[in-house]
Amino acid sequence: MKERMKSLLLLLLVVGSLVQSYYLIYRLPGSDTATKAMNSYIKTDNMGPQEKVENLLFPDKMVIHMGEGKHTIFYPNSTFYKLIYTRLKGRSFEGFQRRSVENMDWNKIRNENPGIEMTFGSGVPVSMLQRVMQIQPDSLFEAERINRIWIYNTPNDSKAHALFFSTEGDVVYEAGKVDLTVQDVQQHVDFGKQWTPYAMQGDGAYYLPEKPVDMVEADLEIGSYTVAQMQQSLFFDPGITRYIQEKDGSEIYTDTKRSLQVRQEQKWMSYTDPAAPPAGESSDSKDILAAVDFVNEHGGWNGVYRLDMSGAGTEQRQIIFQQYYGSYPILDTMSFHYGTMKLELQQGNVTTYERSLIYTKTGQKKTMKKLPGGEELKAQLMAFEKESPVVDLYPAYLPELETKGLKLTPVWAVKLANGQIRTIS
Repeated sequence: MKERMKSLLLLLLVVGSLVQSYYLIYRLPGSDTATKAMNSYIKTDNMGPQEKVENLLFPDKMVIHMGEGKHTIFYPNSTFYKLIYTRLKGRSFEGFQRRSVENMDWNKIRNENPGIEMTFGSGVPVSMLQRVMQIQPDSLFEAERINRIWIYNTPNDSKAHALFFSTEGDVVYEAGKVDLTVQDVQQHVDFGKQWTPYAMQGDGAYYLPEKPVDMVEADLEIGSYTVAQMQQSLFFDPGITRYIQEKDGSEIYTDTKRSLQVRQEQKWMSYTDPAAPPAGESSDSKDILAAVDFVNEHGGWNGVYRLDMSGAGTEQRQIIFQQYYGSYPILDTMSFHYGTMKLELQQGNVTTYERSLIYTKTGQKKTMKKLPGGEELKAQLMAFEKESPVVDLYPAYLPELETKGLKLTPVWAVKLANGQIRTIS
């Protein structure tokens, strides 16, 4: 009996020693390095869902050329847009040849040849397009960024043509082998025959609808991520952050290295990490993937977004994710920041991260509105032309924060050559 009590006492001492060792290693302040990597952030629950980069890569518009000077436009998430884009993503393109842009009469092709012209804003790296389209690897243009894909038929030609335009502006790549027949292209073009007619302006810089365009005005119920949630997500140790109240009313939280600035009246945040360590060589594609991963881990996606980017080939690269409601983008304005996420990266590391803290809920009220078209719209555009040439025209939403939620008002967004955006409601 005495020996059994000694054995039991020894067992209790061993167990107690193990428990004490566990707490010493895993629970003492500063012991996080034993359980997780130095640069890992804390994962925050109950925020936006994650997203795959493939779902962020799609054209901002699809211009349908029907021949005889007739055109129309399909925008993201519309029925024919989704149908055509889904089909094209399943077709292969290979055997590329480099051509000069100056050797083609583009206005003639637009007006006379049936085809589909897809635009990708400021451009997408070929390596990213290969994630959503069957583009065979080709050393000739694998380092390019593509801002336009144009697939069309020509008279008395038994095969379809597919052109990929470089953001450099003077180069276009033609696929020698296209997994599309002339009949395939014509079938896609025919979807536009009963759609709103558009007239090409100038050298195809933009298209003017010949009649008013229907859009939905929306009043949305919203919620807001808290400062505590963003702190928990963005700082290695939220407990050591210091609070600073700025004269303009903005709030700043900092751990002496990183800072989080919050403008409560606009529900907008800006995070900076100037001490982000360099990760060596970088590229457009690596930075895009790094940006998507960063948003996935720090706030998530509160809606549908499309990739846009600038600053390619520079040390500091900016990547923008444009938010959509239905088929149209939401404008980010000086008076109310909403509708975009902006990230700046240096050698693959995020140094700046800006986004709205607002997320939309299921409750919403919709009202049909009409945007002007034809001569009425043309007259208003002529007034802007006095300031700077119009280079693009597209339907968009102007956001307004109200006491009960978020109001999205339909407008024409007018992009000028000087970079300014004007609106027509």
